Amino acid sequence: MASIPQSENETNKTGTIVNITKSIYWLIGWVLLLFSCTVQEKPSHCGEKPYVVASTGIVADVVKHVGNGVLCVEALMGPGTDPHLYKATPGDINKLLQADLIFYHGLHLEGKMTEVFEGLKAKKNNTFAVTDGIPKEMLIIADSATKTYDPHVWFSMPLWKQVTLYVADILSARFPQFHKEFLQNAQRYVDTLMKLHKYAHDRLIKIPTSKRVLITSHDAFAYLGEEYSIEVYTLQGVSTLDRYGIADIEKLAELIVKRQIPAIFVETSVNNKGILALKELVRKKGWEVRIGGTLYSDALGEPGTIAETLPGMFKSNIDTIVNGLTYEHNESSN
Repeated sequence: MASIPQSENETNKTGTIVNITKSIYWLIGWVLLLFSCTVQEKPSHCGEKPYVVASTGIVADVVKHVGNGVLCVEALMGPGTDPHLYKATPGDINKLLQADLIFYHGLHLEGKMTEVFEGLKAKKNNTFAVTDGIPKEMLIIADSATKTYDPHVWFSMPLWKQVTLYVADILSARFPQFHKEFLQNAQRYVDTLMKLHKYAHDRLIKIPTSKRVLITSHDAFAYLGEEYSIEVYTLQGVSTLDRYGIADIEKLAELIVKRQIPAIFVETSVNNKGILALKELVRKKGWEVRIGGTLYSDALGEPGTIAETLPGMFKSNIDTIVNGLTYEHNESSN
């Protein structure tokens, strides 16, 4: 049986109602899980230390550095995990209920978990978004229509300094007996960030201006581009949920060929299918573009690697970008 045609407005209204209904059911499910879970004891390895849960490894990194020696910190999302797509487990709920403090990134980085963190923030006084420590005028607007901001602030060392100081303030207010330790730890971390800030400027300036073009899967590097004068082009928007099509790949391919960009980059937490398709299309257009390396975008690296901390991750990305974009393209490389 054929369906009755609807007007565009009716279709949009129907879609909105469906989305709202799904959101309500999703939140109800979370509430039921919260009240049905049996909360276990805090992890035994924490001992008497306050137990702090962070949403991502990147958030956990700053909390670990500021709370070094004082706190027991655990991240819900491990290395290589895409926070835009992450779905919480009952085990995550249990950790959130156990936690003395909860830190999440904010600015909708955590995708479907955003409502959970914002709900906890509204109901309890132990949940904080670390990006609340950054003045809004310092943020990049991702979508002016929805008034949403680009969440990938950790690629600007000055902005991550703001986050660090904010975390130190929260910890000092919650555990005033450790105020001195938190401030000292925060200052050491900030010193490291500022050294990396200078390192990035000194290294990236070696890339010829015409080739200072960063092309990746999704738009995680806008702050890097703004802070360090790099043009950034991507297949997707700030979320990996954003879709792209053949026209997007074609547009980037034309740019690469026209400007003879030597390299494009894949990301550890994003499917590289689109970048590989882009590389192949560029080849068909007569230019051989290399995969310049793998960048860490929304997640830290595995333990034991240089990228297991945010400073190491940042340095690894800078070196990879410089090495990729200063590659000397010649006939032997075709």
